[in-house]
Amino acid sequence: MSLPPSTPPSPLSAYRYRMPITTRWADNDQYGHVNNVVYFAYFDTVVNVWLIENRLIDVQAGSVIGLVVENTCRYFKSLAFPDSVVAALAVERVGTSSVVYQIGLFREQDDAPAAQGRFVHVYVDRASQRPVPLPASLRVALDGLRLADAVA
Repeated sequence: MSLPPSTPPSPLSAYRYRMPITTRWADNDQYGHVNNVVYFAYFDTVVNVWLIENRLIDVQAGSVIGLVVENTCRYFKSLAFPDSVVAALAVERVGTSSVVYQIGLFREQDDAPAAQGRFVHVYVDRASQRPVPLPASLRVALDGLRLADAVA
């Protein structure tokens, strides 16, 4: 369920959570820009930093964990070392046991994204790996992360 190509990307002002990411020398490929697989590592990082900072998941011992079941990325501008990037996170949709996150990657000082993606987590019981309802605390926190109306 990705965005149609004609759907404009969300500006930085539409996101409620942001974190800095510094590109690394090793992120660049031989074409001189951040390799496409690294964008997905940035997505994974911003989602999990938000979950851990808000104490919504215990990656070491929690009985409920989030597994990635889908991710997509639309590229608008190249990122390259030594860019400073703002990774911005919002929630697109919350289901019974799943969350669809939207992530924008922005060059510092830029309101238009270099890339925008989706990252779908299904929350499962760690032992059985079967889907479980989202914990109440996570559901409440996700509500505060919904994509905001863009401020021009």
